[in-house]
Amino acid sequence: MKSVNTERSPLLATLGVQIEPVILELALTHRSFAYENGGLPTNERLEFLGDSILGQAVTVMLYRTYPDLDEGHLAKRRASLVSTAALAQIARGLGLGEYIRLGRGEILTGGRDKASILADTVEALIGATFLDAGGEVATAFVLRLIAPLLAEPGHFGVSMDPKTALQELAASAGVGVPVYALESSGPDHSKVFVATVTIGSAVTAEGVGPSKKFAEMAAAREAIDRLNAL
Repeated sequence: MKSVNTERSPLLATLGVQIEPVILELALTHRSFAYENGGLPTNERLEFLGDSILGQAVTVMLYRTYPDLDEGHLAKRRASLVSTAALAQIARGLGLGEYIRLGRGEILTGGRDKASILADTVEALIGATFLDAGGEVATAFVLRLIAPLLAEPGHFGVSMDPKTALQELAASAGVGVPVYALESSGPDHSKVFVATVTIGSAVTAEGVGPSKKFAEMAAAREAIDRLNAL
């Protein structure tokens, strides 16, 4: 893992913001690392702050961008942009996983690519930006982060309901109906679900998540990408 104090420049350059080293280190500190290192402070308070800033920035942007949409449709679009899946997608695009300070257990179980950890860290970085540079810079940071999602064709439909989007895409392509299979492993308090979706002989895709719903949604997104690539 990269040292926050000595090798943070590439991450900050990617983020396009300046954050003081101490605050940046805190934003990148997952509770698993803190627990294994004597109870250090974690990024959870910054995550709490960042979640609020993220929600406000996205809400105002959508209100101004889509004057003809009613409250229900605006709420659905906001939900798609601030969802765990969307934030994890943003984090992967930034290469954020390698910078997160994780405990050994989380590292061994693939924590650097866990959607929940990635999404929480994005929110913590938003909170850190607010503390270091103020609301205006933090809002601009949020809008820059979500810009690729807004530019992605069909993002709202896929993100809000990927299973329905996949069903419609499969029907229009004439390749069959999506069929899902589910497996789980791990203790009851920390189960991992693996969903497999098959569409005739055209596509098979997998998704992993902390719940049946999340795993099936992840599998549907992957299947959509594969169908579109055919």
